[in-house]
Amino acid sequence: MPKSFDVSTETTATVEAIHLAFGLEHYWLDRLAAYGGDAMTLESLVVAGDGTVDVATTQDLRHDMLPGPLGKVFTGDLKVLRKETWRPNHRGEVHGEVAITAVGAPASGAGSAVLAPLADGSRLTFAGTLEVRIPLVGGTIEKYLGSQIADEIPGVQRFTTEWIAAHG
Repeated sequence: MPKSFDVSTETTATVEAIHLAFGLEHYWLDRLAAYGGDAMTLESLVVAGDGTVDVATTQDLRHDMLPGPLGKVFTGDLKVLRKETWRPNHRGEVHGEVAITAVGAPASGAGSAVLAPLADGSRLTFAGTLEVRIPLVGGTIEKYLGSQIADEIPGVQRFTTEWIAAHG
């Protein structure tokens, strides 16, 4: 059964500033370097005329890079493909959809996000699910990965806020 998780985090960066950063290649290159080093690559970045941002990344997880519990279950190398779409709306919000597919493991994930304005910045609310289709241990791995992602999202928002301040 897929593992669900919810995260909400606030930042002083505005919705507009974050959305603008999401459309910049150097933002993504810096973010990927910060969160995956040379193991993460930007596959594509497309910004449409209506402000929709489509991003595709790949993370190469060689077996020797996997944390202990995962290295015992996944004996080969893995690739994590992530696709994100961010769309502005007429209420000043940006809505996101994220899809994650693992190559080399029976795992996938999906999520939806809303980046909403606040008086002094913005709030990102994210709801996601993970599914690892491995008998007996899949649920444990889902719980572990869900916890990792839930912990990472506020960190990515901090990174984005600091990146905007440095490059704004």
